[in-house]
Amino acid sequence: MDTAEILIKIRKIVRSIDIESKKIQKEYGVSIPQVLCLSFLHKSPNYQSTQGEIRRFLNLNSSTVSGIIYRLEKKGFLARLPKSGDKRIVNITLTSAGDKLLSSIPSLLHEQLSEKLKILDETELRKVEESLNTLITLLEIEKIEASPLITLESDLEEIDFGEEISE
Repeated sequence: MDTAEILIKIRKIVRSIDIESKKIQKEYGVSIPQVLCLSFLHKSPNYQSTQGEIRRFLNLNSSTVSGIIYRLEKKGFLARLPKSGDKRIVNITLTSAGDKLLSSIPSLLHEQLSEKLKILDETELRKVEESLNTLITLLEIEKIEASPLITLESDLEEIDFGEEISE
C-alpha cells in the first residue's frame, strides 16, 4: 500500500471531525465541547455538577471550562446555583433549554464510533488498537494527553511547544 493512501485515510478522519464540529456550531450555535458539557450535566445526578468535575471530564484547563460555562449560561442552557449548606461551592445545572437543545442534537461522531467499536470482535478490536499504537509511535506523540472524546477544539495553552514565542 502506498503511504499516501494511509495519509488520505487519516485526513478523512480529521476532516470528518472538522465537518461535524462546524455543522454543530452552525446549526445549533454551540461548539462540541459545549455539547459535551451539557451532555455531562444531563448524565450527572440532579443534572448538576461542579466546574472542577466538568473540567476533569472535558480534560481542559480551568479558564477554558470557565469560558464554556459562561457562554452556555449566557445562552440560558445552564445556570450557576450556590450549593445548599455551603455557599462557597457553586453547582452548574442544566436548564430545560439546555436539555431541549441537547435532545435536538444528533449523536456525535465519538458516540457513533464507540457504539460501532463495541460490535467488533476481540481480534478486530486488537488490530485497530495495534494500528493506532503504531501511528502514535511513528508520530512520537505518546506523551500527549487526550480524553476519549473526539473534538478538534483544543486548548493550546495546555500544549508545551518547548519554547516561548516572542513577538
